[in-house]
Amino acid sequence: MEETLIDEAENNSRDGEVAPALITVHPLEKFVAVAIGSELRVFDLERGFGANMLDDSGVSQHSDSIRTIGFSASGKLFVSAGDDKLVKVWSTDSWQCIHTVFSEKRVSAAAISCDDHFVSFADKFGVVWIVSLEENERNDKGTQILAHYCSIITSLEFSPDGKFILSADRDFKIRVTVFPKKPFSGAHEIQSYCLGHTEFVSCVSFIGTSEYPQGFLLSGGGDSTVRLWDFTSGTLLDTCEVGAQAEILGSNGDEGSCGHAVTDICASPDRSLVAVAIQRQVSNLHGVMLLTCDLSSRRLSVSKVVTMKETFTPTSLGMSVSGENLWMVSGASNLPGSVSSVLARVKVISRLKQMPDSSELKPAVLEDNEVPGGTKLLEKLQGSVYIAHEEETLAAAAEAVKTAMRNLLIKRQYSVEKRELRKKSRNDRKLKQ
Repeated sequence: MEETLIDEAENNSRDGEVAPALITVHPLEKFVAVAIGSELRVFDLERGFGANMLDDSGVSQHSDSIRTIGFSASGKLFVSAGDDKLVKVWSTDSWQCIHTVFSEKRVSAAAISCDDHFVSFADKFGVVWIVSLEENERNDKGTQILAHYCSIITSLEFSPDGKFILSADRDFKIRVTVFPKKPFSGAHEIQSYCLGHTEFVSCVSFIGTSEYPQGFLLSGGGDSTVRLWDFTSGTLLDTCEVGAQAEILGSNGDEGSCGHAVTDICASPDRSLVAVAIQRQVSNLHGVMLLTCDLSSRRLSVSKVVTMKETFTPTSLGMSVSGENLWMVSGASNLPGSVSSVLARVKVISRLKQMPDSSELKPAVLEDNEVPGGTKLLEKLQGSVYIAHEEETLAAAAEAVKTAMRNLLIKRQYSVEKRELRKKSRNDRKLKQ
């Protein structure tokens, strides 16, 4: 009876839980994908129409909020996962679901290995699992390879050379683990820890050039910073105080403590350009911050803040290998008081390459009719072409996402009685298994 009451209370607390809209771009910008709530929307930029996604059971969508999406490095595979405890792997040639994995807990992060042989995912209890994608070795259950001991993993990535798997969490740390030759035996060799953030780590991304093929690691978090790391040694190379810079360069907000959180970062590997999405506790930066990364001197510097004319606070960013266009989405699902259960607004910043006669970036925010794919793309990814007029709803979405992130990444405090009851419930379940 006690177990049932706890389960019902926790399930009720998740009813209507806000999930931020996500966006990701194919490495060669062949596709753009948006996840909003339980809906997965993909647009084929080469052919100019939306992709139809079906699996063998005839069900194309998840049944609960999607929390992570991403293409493999080759662009041949795509992964989606979230609160319905399903990890779906799709072939981008046909957009058929080629494999579905069942997780014991809700999934917070997922990544596909560089050789497309494995998919790894993390659950809300900080456990990282691995599944083979080889046809003769596929299994619908994952094998545990490492754990963060009850700390939510916010980001999971394979290094560009495939030698390491990186996991970041809400307890301020980034773990760099050697990806084993036999992953089903576990990943026991820790290469390094990247320690320096003073609040939760929300996102990581790799950056590198032909001169630095192994690359470097970028991380962002709740402490208003973007940090550059030599991840093989765990050495912090540089820290950019993006919250303070956002104040100086004209973001909205009161003077004093910045209180910014970096919600997403993405990098253009071949040009050392970094885009940063920032949310502030009091108000938001309506746009993105662009950083340049000098890999020879190991330094980050702010290049420009690109602001929007309308209320637009990105919840997720995406960029192809070329880095010519920056794709952004703002929105959330289960918005309180909203007529629509989901809201997604897509914007694109172009001209990110430096002009031939100038060292300064001159980016341009594209109008809706200028976006690659045009109104067909917006109708597919947003659900409507005319979402731009819903200023109040977009502002409400930004506020809801801030609250949802705070609730997710700040640890809940339970009474001693409830803590013991939860512990007993989990132990009982293990005994039944």
